[in-house]
Amino acid sequence: MAPTIPIKVHEVCQVTPPYESPYSAVEVSLPLTFFDILWLKLDPVERIFYYELPDLSPTMFSTEILPKLKNSLSLTLLRFLPLAGNLTWPSQSAKPIILYTPEDGVSLTVAESNNGSDFDDLSSNEMHDALMSRPYVPGLSASDVKVPVLALQITLFPNKGFSIGCTAHHAALDGKSSILFMKAWAHICKHSSCLLPDELIPFFDRTVVQDPEGIDIEYLNNWSSMNQADGGSDSNARCLKPFPPKEVEPNLVRATFKFSREDIKKLRERILSQLDKVSDKKDAEAIRLSSFAITLSYALVCLVKARGLKSDEKMMFGFAADCRARLDPPIPTNYLGNCVSLLVAALIAGPVMQDDGIVYVARKVSELIKGIEKKALEGAKDKVKKLMATELDAIPVGVAGSARFEVYGVDFGWGRPKNVEVTSIDRTGAISMAESKAESGGVEIGLVLKKEEMGVFKNSFVNGLKHV
Repeated sequence: MAPTIPIKVHEVCQVTPPYESPYSAVEVSLPLTFFDILWLKLDPVERIFYYELPDLSPTMFSTEILPKLKNSLSLTLLRFLPLAGNLTWPSQSAKPIILYTPEDGVSLTVAESNNGSDFDDLSSNEMHDALMSRPYVPGLSASDVKVPVLALQITLFPNKGFSIGCTAHHAALDGKSSILFMKAWAHICKHSSCLLPDELIPFFDRTVVQDPEGIDIEYLNNWSSMNQADGGSDSNARCLKPFPPKEVEPNLVRATFKFSREDIKKLRERILSQLDKVSDKKDAEAIRLSSFAITLSYALVCLVKARGLKSDEKMMFGFAADCRARLDPPIPTNYLGNCVSLLVAALIAGPVMQDDGIVYVARKVSELIKGIEKKALEGAKDKVKKLMATELDAIPVGVAGSARFEVYGVDFGWGRPKNVEVTSIDRTGAISMAESKAESGGVEIGLVLKKEEMGVFKNSFVNGLKHV
């Protein structure tokens, strides 16, 4: 029996900024900063926003929802012109640029799910096959010399709702910028107006990112040497095509876990009480116990147990810290591009699995956060080398997203998302993080693990919170 095709593709089109606008008739280019070049060859970030509309018929989708989404996307691109362009590396340029030329646009796939009941699994927190999400995110049609910045997919689930899949090149957008674009698109769609509030108007000036030490060229040299090692030719040094993505294994499952505001409060109290037993008061006061630090620390403890690591095995964990407010001088919060520093540290499984393992992990997380607050760019020049030199015997785990992005506020006019997932964690192995969809002050995390590992993680997570 032939395998069931999960979706029917109705259309693949290019959505451009309005042709009649004089702004869209002008070529626009943005140089990449070292913050951007850090991510030049790495996987794009994929997200899916699921919107529940139980009475959504194909007719309503094609006559009301799709036209509004397309039209508002076109208008939004007028304010975000570089996102309609491509990453390229002109021969006369020392480094890659983002280039928009008139008539450029964003690839938009319009599809329909052949199994509407998939929506219930995909938009839930419950465990389901990770591969189920793959048909609902578009790919970036990358070549050696040109890579699109953005691709989008809108999928109808008849009588269930629709989804919007977004694939963004990480060298063009960090998470904050990607969500800024989605919020602006949603605002224009919902209000049928081109006017954006100040906080949603993108800031493009790259001169605010200063680089007197030539960190950008250092990063490029590192990437170029890897290109030549792979291809063996001088011309390949300028290859922009991302490294081949990791295949998603068929035995992987996805699930979402919630921290209530009360859970976070109790975990904070538990960490502080354990610190009081083993440390002086000064040490307890020095540790940074933000909601991010607490939820990440607890998740890492559960993950080490789920992976069944031996006491002497290591897990490398890392996360991106927003540097907009940490640069001197600070840059605007609506800066569009990358402005994050990647922070990495190692955990030894043995101490993590002790009764006070969360304290051990929280110290590590806190040290990283305090380090970036002291000097945002310290050690930046060696970031790519360190990224590629991750210990081969250590399991890498990153963090994708943030509870500060407010992804559940992306409302196109048909209500808040029922669920938002970071699809690409099925390839990167990262923990996704967002604000809770259920309550203010809560946090939710998403993971993709082997089914048996996810069962262990769930038991550790749920039982641990019961006995905090």
